[in-house]
Amino acid sequence: MAELPPRLELECLKTLWTLREASVRDIQQAISTQRPLAYTTVMTIMDRLARRGFVRRQKAGRSFVYSAILTQDSVRKLAVQDLVENLFDGCEETLRSYLQQSEGALSLNAV
Repeated sequence: MAELPPRLELECLKTLWTLREASVRDIQQAISTQRPLAYTTVMTIMDRLARRGFVRRQKAGRSFVYSAILTQDSVRKLAVQDLVENLFDGCEETLRSYLQQSEGALSLNAV
């Protein structure tokens, strides 16, 4: 099973999904509306994502333009698999049962 990207990588991927294609500067500026991240931090993360095969990069002048290979749906699938494996002992039925029992009472604010 492929691994779920760590939180900061996922944040960069989410931004890239929105922008479709972007330079490191574009991604860094978009993320900085939520939280400040150094250009070099975003550059390192994007390089890591490219090496892992999650994004594609093409040379554009003196910089790179990135586009996502990993889709939102595939990341969601990985997240659910991770949830099932780690919190529900690998049993999808236990998760399903939990969600049905918690319907209406489940509040993420209560966590």
